Amino acid sequence: MALPFAINLVANLIFTPIQFGLRNLPLASVDILVVWTTIIGTMVVIWPYYRWVAVAQVPYLIWMSLATILQLSITCMNWGK
Repeated sequence: MALPFAINLVANLIFTPIQFGLRNLPLASVDILVVWTTIIGTMVVIWPYYRWVAVAQVPYLIWMSLATILQLSITCMNWGK
């Protein structure tokens, strides 16, 4: 039950070093997709036990959806540079 949350935590922690330290946009895009996917996975896993916790993740999912679109857009605009 804690695996999607743990993966999400690690992926969140390594995003900034990948994006701003390594300046690796494709890897940062993969990382943010992992974060986004694990949010959904966490919500699915928690839903049968604590629905209110899963519903409480909706604002975070919306925020990460916007961040994911932004990251993917930045990566596409800078592809090949």
